[in-house]
Amino acid sequence: MPEDSDWEAYKVPPTRTPVSERITSVPNPVTFLQTAFNYVVDAPVTFVREWIERQRAKNKFYYYHQKFRRVPDLSECLEGDYLCFFEAEAQWRRDRLVDTEIVEIVRERLGACKQREGPNEFQNCAKEVELLAQVTKAYQDRYGDLGVHGNARTCLMKQKHRMMEERKAQAEASS
Repeated sequence: MPEDSDWEAYKVPPTRTPVSERITSVPNPVTFLQTAFNYVVDAPVTFVREWIERQRAKNKFYYYHQKFRRVPDLSECLEGDYLCFFEAEAQWRRDRLVDTEIVEIVRERLGACKQREGPNEFQNCAKEVELLAQVTKAYQDRYGDLGVHGNARTCLMKQKHRMMEERKAQAEASS
């Protein structure tokens, strides 16, 4: 406000407003109900909740860091052990998801390096390019040509055929 303001036009509200206290012989029913609610409902619920929180604090469970135990590979399962087949299939699916995420993370790192380095990307991002080439080759060797409906059994057969081809090529090269 300007210095020469008219204080009568712009009155300042009082700093303390007096509180009227009613003095009666009849107690206030709202206060009685609030106190009863506090002791009957709120206090037991608060006690139980705090007890549960203390119990949870003793052994914390992080749902986003779930660790599965490694199960036997499909090649280690006995014939007719369908539970082992199912666990090996689930393990293979988890491994495939992890490997897919690894490829995506390396690809994102390469993209960030290219964005950061600009025109010098070929010189300064050679390590990331090499790492991406290794990771995608390993992923392609393991999961390539399986398609969307690939499973642990077809992946194992692909691995077996690849090993047989490598042995055949090695035998031909040595002879």
